[in-house]
Amino acid sequence: MTAVENSPQSAPKNRFELAEMPVPLVFAEHRIIRECNIEFATIFGYTPEELKNTSFHLLYPKFADFVRTGEMWKSNFAGGVTYYDERIMRRADKSEFWCQVRGRSMSLGDPFARAIYCFEPLHRPLRPNSDHLTDRQNQIITLVAQGKTNAAIAKELGLSKRTVEAHRARTMKAIGVKNTAELIAWFSTSGSNVQE
Repeated sequence: MTAVENSPQSAPKNRFELAEMPVPLVFAEHRIIRECNIEFATIFGYTPEELKNTSFHLLYPKFADFVRTGEMWKSNFAGGVTYYDERIMRRADKSEFWCQVRGRSMSLGDPFARAIYCFEPLHRPLRPNSDHLTDRQNQIITLVAQGKTNAAIAKELGLSKRTVEAHRARTMKAIGVKNTAELIAWFSTSGSNVQE
């Protein structure tokens, strides 16, 4: 797998191997890791060889998280478009951490057929006191914290705007906040277990 750098038509194209890139990158086919560099593998506590030809679900806290993220990306990850989200991932030692993921599909017909992703750990505390929230509520609160509107979240998740509003209202009630600013502050600072 090589990454190609654009250059003038008269000059030859420069080609770089994935392993030479200084950021955590992974190439996948149908959510199976086909190649990754040492920067990516190190984030998760593996070697590139250990991750090669394994499913991305290995890196999620729960299989349901893997499925839900796949559904969201499938509806927003059209060929050639760069899409990103923030999510909790799991290392080899079972510790969890927040991560920002950017990806680009190389296939117009199937967004997961061939794709490349960049993973960056985030310095954000995990929220052990959020266990009483549903997976959907945790997903929506993450998108709210990214500054997305109810309409944008509804489109991203394939839900109605009213459904998103209902989940958001229940979440705010469950954690005891009164407005979006308090919700984002709670998301950013609650929890004392920073696992970076």
